[in-house]
Amino acid sequence: MIISGFRRLRNGAPPSREENSKMKQRLLLAIVFAGAAGISSAAGNPEAGKEKSAACGGCHGVDGNNAPEIFAALKAPKLAGQLPEYITKQLHDFRAGRRANEQMTPQAQAVAEADIADIAAYFGQQKATPAEGKKDLAAQGEKIFYKGKGRPAVVAACVGCHGLKGVGRSDWNRTYSRPPVVLAPALGGQHAAYIAAQLKAYKDGARNNDPAKVMRDIAGRLDEQDIAAVSEYLATIVR
Repeated sequence: MIISGFRRLRNGAPPSREENSKMKQRLLLAIVFAGAAGISSAAGNPEAGKEKSAACGGCHGVDGNNAPEIFAALKAPKLAGQLPEYITKQLHDFRAGRRANEQMTPQAQAVAEADIADIAAYFGQQKATPAEGKKDLAAQGEKIFYKGKGRPAVVAACVGCHGLKGVGRSDWNRTYSRPPVVLAPALGGQHAAYIAAQLKAYKDGARNNDPAKVMRDIAGRLDEQDIAAVSEYLATIVR
């Protein structure tokens, strides 16, 4: 599955046995069922979620596509087309203190538990609008996304988890009966600056709600140019 995909898409020289073993161990440890993490698999009602998400629209956009100037002021990501299960997990993490943000923590705590699935379902049905991006930088990021990086800092191809066109692990139900803990989010069309900020937060440990340190390990192997490039590419993807 994920590991075999990484192996096929790996770029450059193959990693050493130690590097390969370490990456496998972390991914295998992470792929467990969501029952242990309390992620709900209940489907929400998008029609009900549209009304319930009114307060979210001020920062994230009514349809989950906030304008660049709104993002610049508030740093709120796009939610359009995001996996409902991922939105649900992040709201639970904000509520429980596993992820911290001075704006989102109180907002998440104010959302009724019964409304979370509906709000997530509404945003999940919207379509993300991509940016134009810088072509040269995006081209560098495309290589990392689809092929990863070789030695000395081996990074598996992002597409292995986040899917073609950055749609996320939307096909998890083909393998699991409930969402897996490692549920890679949709990234295509997201604000480049938001993706870059999250990768940097994983890299320096400011964000640590990734099971088995999967994203912290990956981000730690990316340099500043890598982060800028892959973020720019992802922002341009139409999904």
